Amino acid sequence: MRGGVGANTLSKNMKLGSKFKVAIFGHLYQSDENRTVWTVVRKLNDLGAEVLMEEAFYHHIKASMPSDVGAVTPQIAAGIEADWAVSMGGDGTFLRTAAAIGAKEIPILGVNTGHLGFLADVSADNIHAELEAVVAGEYVIERHSVIQAQKDGKPLSTYPYALNEVALLKHDNSSIIEVAAKINGELLTVYRADGLMVCTPTGSTGYSLSVGGPIIVPQSNTFCLSPVASHSLSTRPVVLCDDAEISLTVRSRSHNFLISIDGRSDSFPDGTTVVLRRAPYCVRVMKVKHKSFFTTLRDKMMWGADGRF
Repeated sequence: MRGGVGANTLSKNMKLGSKFKVAIFGHLYQSDENRTVWTVVRKLNDLGAEVLMEEAFYHHIKASMPSDVGAVTPQIAAGIEADWAVSMGGDGTFLRTAAAIGAKEIPILGVNTGHLGFLADVSADNIHAELEAVVAGEYVIERHSVIQAQKDGKPLSTYPYALNEVALLKHDNSSIIEVAAKINGELLTVYRADGLMVCTPTGSTGYSLSVGGPIIVPQSNTFCLSPVASHSLSTRPVVLCDDAEISLTVRSRSHNFLISIDGRSDSFPDGTTVVLRRAPYCVRVMKVKHKSFFTTLRDKMMWGADGRF
């Protein structure tokens, strides 16, 4: 079902002792997590997997590869076909993994090698047990909606899909921008602000949260519009059903503005109209033993609930 929690739908061949394909993705700016990477590769080989690795990540860390980790096949991201994928890093790495996989809808397991994340929520300390649980079928798949962006009725030249958010932002220290927002063709309002953000439920705990947006439970089938540093105190976030078409037309005194799609930014001229819709595919997130969103939320937000109420 769209946006919901699904049953185990991986390849029937993915059983202990049988060959199945697992693709590993990671970040490229440091190598502190290499020991965890090789632990994952060893364990997957032991469990009978054919281990693939995103080529750029493989070349980034191959110098530290021990001789006993087992077979690893580097492949370009666009050509990877696998039963499931492992994203190693944080939520930012997970977003990059989701973008690389795109419409293939390969399920992604997020292994966190730093601070606790909402997407990358598998602890590196428990990685052996977590991988065994996946192979044993002790997981669920959450379907996370994606935003598709178009510019003036045409596809963007950059990757146009966002798992977290699409943000329209002013350039550098320029004056505020004006964004006329229409929902299914009807004017909502004209925002005067440093920017306007449209997020998915997945993205509600990211950039959107930092500008005062609400926390939205995953799979709630909604989008949220939140202004960035609004010029009006009466402006508030608006939550919409995700089957709406959102049309945003920008005016800027500097005659240009930025579009940021999950952190990937590009500059566009004043007067551009950006149309946002729910993408025709979703991102499938693997949750081992169905770790609760609310448990992660309490831990991440440090709310300190002790259960004695």
